[in-house]
Amino acid sequence: MYNSFFTEKVSLFIKQLPETDQAKIHASISFLEEGDFRVVYTKKLKGEIKELIVKRYRLVFFVKDKNIYFIYIFIKKTSKTPKSYLFQMEKVYKYIKYNI
Repeated sequence: MYNSFFTEKVSLFIKQLPETDQAKIHASISFLEEGDFRVVYTKKLKGEIKELIVKRYRLVFFVKDKNIYFIYIFIKKTSKTPKSYLFQMEKVYKYIKYNI
């Protein structure tokens, strides 16, 4: 079993989505919390940073010990993840990894 933690930005973004999309995201997160990483679609972005893919939404996360940290969320519009997003994600990842 894993525990999930969300940045405020991720939580607010999810709350603004239609209920059906929220339900799909929460279902995917539940599979991750149960340790069933093969049921959902994830992709490695850089190092330990991965993205959970739910429809057109990308939830960026990493795992530390038995905790899943969701640090960023965005709507995928192009085939590549923008470098500016990756830079921001790495900063948050390093902060959490070394300070929590």
